Amino acid sequence: MAEHLHWRPTLGAVPDGSGIRFRVWAPARAAVSVVLEAAAGPITIPLDAEGNGYFSRRVAGARAGDRYRFTLDGEGPFPDPASRFQPEGVHGPSAIVDPSLFAWSDHGWSGAAPDRLVIYELHVGTFTPRGTFRAAIERLPYLRDLGVTALELMPVADFPGTRNWGYDGVALFAPARCYGTPDDLRALVDAAHEHGLAVLLDVVYNHVGPDGAYLFAFSPWYFTDRHPSPWGKSVNLDGPHAAEARAFLIENALHWIHEYRLDGLRLDATHAMRDDSPRPFLAELATTVHASAGTRQVAVIAEDHRNLAQMVRPAEAGGLGLDGVWADDFHHQVRCALAGDRDGYYMDYSGSAADIAATIRQGWFFTGQYSPYAEAPRGTDPAGIPSWRLVVCLQNHDQVGNRALGERLHHQVDLASMRAAAVLLLTLPQTPLIFMGQEWAASAPFLYFTDHNPELGRLVTEGRRREFARFAAFSAPESQARIPDPQAPATVEASRLRWDETDREPHRSMLHLYRTVLAMRRTDPALASSGGEADACAIDTDTVAVFRVSPVSELAVIVRLRGSGGVAVLDRPTPAAGTGPWRLVLSTETPDVCPDPTPLVVDVSGRAPIVRFERPGAVILARDRAH
Repeated sequence: MAEHLHWRPTLGAVPDGSGIRFRVWAPARAAVSVVLEAAAGPITIPLDAEGNGYFSRRVAGARAGDRYRFTLDGEGPFPDPASRFQPEGVHGPSAIVDPSLFAWSDHGWSGAAPDRLVIYELHVGTFTPRGTFRAAIERLPYLRDLGVTALELMPVADFPGTRNWGYDGVALFAPARCYGTPDDLRALVDAAHEHGLAVLLDVVYNHVGPDGAYLFAFSPWYFTDRHPSPWGKSVNLDGPHAAEARAFLIENALHWIHEYRLDGLRLDATHAMRDDSPRPFLAELATTVHASAGTRQVAVIAEDHRNLAQMVRPAEAGGLGLDGVWADDFHHQVRCALAGDRDGYYMDYSGSAADIAATIRQGWFFTGQYSPYAEAPRGTDPAGIPSWRLVVCLQNHDQVGNRALGERLHHQVDLASMRAAAVLLLTLPQTPLIFMGQEWAASAPFLYFTDHNPELGRLVTEGRRREFARFAAFSAPESQARIPDPQAPATVEASRLRWDETDREPHRSMLHLYRTVLAMRRTDPALASSGGEADACAIDTDTVAVFRVSPVSELAVIVRLRGSGGVAVLDRPTPAAGTGPWRLVLSTETPDVCPDPTPLVVDVSGRAPIVRFERPGAVILARDRAH
């Protein structure tokens, strides 16, 4: 591990020679002790006050595997806020973990090129029947052959109960014991690297879950009332003791990057992390992570709906220096086009071919114009930002799981439209994200599920149904009763992927389409995210054309999202256009990628090829460029 470790942990139970150094931040406490479990009974050892609220002590007799907790002014005992493992759950004792004992085999791995990422988002608990880190290892050859380059794990920080999306995490340093041990997660990362796959982790720094958050026992200053938050108190980034609260979160980020050799972090809902400090926390986090990684390529990507170009501009240009940001406008436009959504924030989008093309060209749609939904201007101009810094999708855990019935987009629209949309997504210059099972049009929904104690669970169930009562489809009590109970074990079981589907139609052909287009993205120089130009335009009200150019070739991706009709692929008015004849390289109406192909006419005999669609679909045309 030494060649990877440009950082040493300072919090929690840290191996130190022949002993363990315990260290916590408890600024409102006068006396802190560590309580070690032993066969003869608990052993209580006072920690020494360092100043600035920190307490620490090296204990020579402690070792990896021992369990411990802390007492605070005689109260407790409480689990460690920086616990590396909670084998008995978030309310139980913490376990000492020595990450150096794991035998890594990825010594030649230096990370994945950020401009060539294809991200596969997955939930460990529902990705496989067993729902564990070890079970996910068995699917790595499949993901490699699919053509993705990075896994993005939904949050794994431990949570109450045995099932959760992960956004109720309270033990921020401890992988959820229901998925396996810390070494099981390390084994997943190590095996992924062996298969040429990066691993990103979704981390939640904007709130903690409602049950088992012992951070509050150690310090009242991890969170603050200074800013409103959807989850109660906001994370303290700019108030009294903010420096220590920020240091705790940055230590957490570095812990994942170094103790698990992860290749990057996805920061959940950064728009909810209010920060009026002179140096923004996100800039400090990105700078520290990048500096600590040395020569490794490590990505810090934000989920943020504000469309702020500053987030991904370099620090020297006045930006925050993040590597990427989710750009949801593409998803919203395509969903409006295919499913006709108009509720909530979808009211801001038309789904027209012209607006989809504008979203692709710009990177996002709202660049400062007025948003009817927000009742205010939204967004900034992303001009000059490389397209690959923007992450786009057709589906993700939020856009599926936050629906009342957990319907995936392909459950609500025909598969011809989904094939068309898939080709569009996978040929964009932006970084595509695929949500697990999307690539084969999985039948399983992805529902919202929890495993809270009965009292809290009842409130969650009632709140979930009350949330959807404002929608016409769920206004009646009997329709609300159809919303799956988040607390029911059947809800998580229904969300598990059914891998046997991949060998039968219509799933098999959809999977082949994804593999085919991702292979093109990997090998065709015009589709490399970092290469050449990209342009997009609306050919008619329902058809989008995307042009990708490299020094040697040009691709025209013609995507009919709705209805039928004929279109002419006119040359772009640019000297960069190719001069050779067009040729057809992919159609969504061939038997290998479609179980019920419909005749599709492609005439490439003239200067302007003509394509006639009988239903939604896509074609990819190619031509050489003159040297």
